[in-house]
Amino acid sequence: MTRKDWDTYFMDIAYMASTRSQCGRRHVGAVLVQGKKLLGTAYNGAPMGVPDCSEAGCMLVEEFELVNADGGEQVVKKQRCIRTIHAEQNLLLFTDREDREGSVVYVTDQPCWTCANMLANSGIAEIVYHRPYPKDAAKVRGLMDSRGMRFRMLEQYEPPAGTLTEVHN
Repeated sequence: MTRKDWDTYFMDIAYMASTRSQCGRRHVGAVLVQGKKLLGTAYNGAPMGVPDCSEAGCMLVEEFELVNADGGEQVVKKQRCIRTIHAEQNLLLFTDREDREGSVVYVTDQPCWTCANMLANSGIAEIVYHRPYPKDAAKVRGLMDSRGMRFRMLEQYEPPAGTLTEVHN
């Protein structure tokens, strides 16, 4: 057996963290790494002590966004659950700013616009993700470029057996 590279090792841990999620739509895990030292893990879910989506159902809201597409403006409808705190948000809530300075976040899914904004302002230097999130991809990429943050997808990565990788939108 060959030794795993660091990207694979830390993304595997993010996927294992995602197995704690009770979200029926998307299991997301995130880890904070400084150098090669693991500083924290998180997953998406309801606030502590509050029934999660598997117990109380999703709290879905619809949003509409005006986007430029094919030379014109187009209205795009997006649906999201507001019961769930995203893995990236939980990671920021439970780690120290000092530890985040210059660190890397490994996250199973490309961050949404809100999480990308929070990560861009958190001291993190790089975001590594596996699954794309097309709804916000262009905006998030633009934000990362304008902030000068490294932002990359692990395209050839294979998640560990036993982790839920299906996404339901």
